Formats: sequence, structure tokens, C-alpha cells
Amino acid sequence: MNALSEHPDFALERDEHGLHLRWLSQPQMTPLRIDFLAGKNAFRAAHARIKDEAIARACGLGKANHETILDGTAGLARDAFILAQLGAQVALNERHPVVRELLADALARLYQHQPDWQTRLYLLPPDQLTALDAKSFDVVYLDPMYPSSDRKAKAAVKKDMQMFHQLVGSDADADDLFVPARRIARQRVVVKRPQHAGFLGGVTPHTQVVSKKHRFDIYLSE
Repeated sequence: MNALSEHPDFALERDEHGLHLRWLSQPQMTPLRIDFLAGKNAFRAAHARIKDEAIARACGLGKANHETILDGTAGLARDAFILAQLGAQVALNERHPVVRELLADALARLYQHQPDWQTRLYLLPPDQLTALDAKSFDVVYLDPMYPSSDRKAKAAVKKDMQMFHQLVGSDADADDLFVPARRIARQRVVVKRPQHAGFLGGVTPHTQVVSKKHRFDIYLSE
């Protein structure tokens, strides 16, 4: 597929369960598939509670009805799925073409089984972060890829995420996401970061929600 023209070590393949990504030089690794209907992520989402999810508290869920959220760095949409399960309407912005194909396929399977999800979790056209209108979402959520030099941290990354990291790499332009995100957000921008990472764009947040592995830096709109 054209989406893989710059990634010869990967192959997008389809089987009876949908689209998946295979790492050709790591044949022992289970192919990467996004699945909102089954597996650990679906189980977590089904049992999620706002009080137990740091990301939900950071995004202000429970304080407004039908909150609209833009996930500006959707990736595998695991966090977005949790937010949508907890009541938000979540739009997905993903600029990597291979990840977009995996997301689109996973969403199509979700919609086929549960049509109401079409308005709860949906994919935007490619890379809309600079094209969206000002104040068009209540919350903009960012989780840019962060390069880690910590060997222990790398070793702890789950195998499916190792494949994802290898494909996508780090977001070298992550700081550039901050200005458009603040323009789009009506209420707040929420940035997920490793505990040791610096602030996005070097800007100190107004407040934070801290979990065991990550922190959520919160920037309130003016």
C-alpha cells in the first residue's frame, strides 16, 4: 500500500478480523491491530470510571455534559476510546498514514457492530490541527511521542507499542502542536507527559493531574 512506501520493514495485511500491521524483520512479534470491540483495551474501557481515570479528571469529564474533545495525536486511540466511553465526543487527528489506515479500519468495525459510536469517536481528515476553527472543541488532548534514553523504560514498553514506536518514531516537532491546540480549545489543553519530561513548548501548566506513570499538564483557556 502507498502508506507504507517509506516503511519497507512493515506490511499492512487484512484477514477475517480486519487490518493489521506486521513487522517483517520481527516475524515472532504478534501483528499490531487496533480493536475497540475486544481485548484488554475494550475491557478497560468497559470498566472505566471517571474517578479512577486520571485522564478523565484532567480533561474535566463530569463537569460538563457531552464534552467535545479533540485528540490531536490520536495514535492507537486508546486514551480517546476511554474518554468516549466515559461520555465525551472525541475527534481523532492522526497524521501518520499507516496509523490512519489502522484507525479507520478499527472504527469501521466498531460502527458496524455499534452504529451509535459514529458520533462518539470519529476520525478527522488528515492532520487537521492547523485547519480547525478557533474554539471549536472544549478540550484538546495531546500525547506526543517522547524519545526515551532510559533502557529500563524502553524494556518496559509493551511489544505492540514497540512496533508502533518503530513505525512512527518520536514527534520531533511536538512543541509546534502547542500553539494550534490552545487556539482550538475552548476550555483547556491537556498534555500527557512522562514524569521526567519537560513541559511542552517550555510552557508551565496552570495545574496537573499526576498518575503513577505519567502526568497530565493542564493549560486553561483564557
